[in-house]
Amino acid sequence: MERSSQLLKGVLDMCLLAVIAEEPSYGYEMVRKLDVRGLPLVGEGSIYPLLSRLQRQGLIESYTVESTGGPPRKYYRIAPQGRHRLEEWIGEWRTLTDGVERVITNGA
Repeated sequence: MERSSQLLKGVLDMCLLAVIAEEPSYGYEMVRKLDVRGLPLVGEGSIYPLLSRLQRQGLIESYTVESTGGPPRKYYRIAPQGRHRLEEWIGEWRTLTDGVERVITNGA
C-alpha cells in the first residue's frame, strides 16, 4: 500500500487535471471519480493542497456555486494553460509507461 501511494503522488496532478478537463468538478466529486476509476487511495484531504497549487500555477481556475442543500461549493475548471500542460504530461506518461513495460517484460 505504501508503494502504491508513493507512485500515485507522482501522477496525481495529471489525474486531477484529466478529471477537471472532462467537466468542472468540486473536491468530493473528484475523489469519487478517481475512486471509481481505480484510485481509491486519494482522499479529499490530499487533493485540496494539490488543487491550490495547480491554481497558483495557472493550470486551473475556481468559482463558487450556491448549493440548495448546504454551503456553496467551490468548483474547479481547467485553464487553457492547464489543458496544454495536461497534453504534455500525458505524452510524458505514455513514454514512461512504455519504457517501464519494456523493462519489466525483458524487452519482449
